[in-house]
Amino acid sequence: MTRSRTNLAVGFFVALGMAAVVFMALKVGNLASFDNGAGYRLEARFDNIGGLKVRAPVKSAGVVVGRIEAIFLDGETYEGVVQLRIRPEFRFTSDTIAAILTSGLLGEQYLSLEAGGDPRYLIEGDRITKTQSAMVLEKMIGQFLYSKASESSGDRK
Repeated sequence: MTRSRTNLAVGFFVALGMAAVVFMALKVGNLASFDNGAGYRLEARFDNIGGLKVRAPVKSAGVVVGRIEAIFLDGETYEGVVQLRIRPEFRFTSDTIAAILTSGLLGEQYLSLEAGGDPRYLIEGDRITKTQSAMVLEKMIGQFLYSKASESSGDRK
């Protein structure tokens, strides 16, 4: 009788551990939120979206206010178009600034919204016109090295 209880307890803890691993995998992949898609959709265009992904959080003052719904390339302007869904309890002004930022040790990218002071609010289908693209580390290093190389070649003249 005690052996079967031990086996049952071990089996219970193994199942609990597997459920915890699945939960953590869903959290890391931004798939753990089971929202019903309520809210309003906005659009923002960027020169470079970096590593931003669908389902990445949209934050304002560190609070998650929505999620990225879709990302695609505009074939005419060659800009990255980001469609986001904002939860209905949050409203943003028409002069809101959208910036792609990085957080955490893993470098998770998210979209940050900073509201302005305009009395008009964004509504379903509006576009956020003031955007700040993602900073790409490789591009920054390349610009730094190029500027240092041009400085050193200027010193030799």
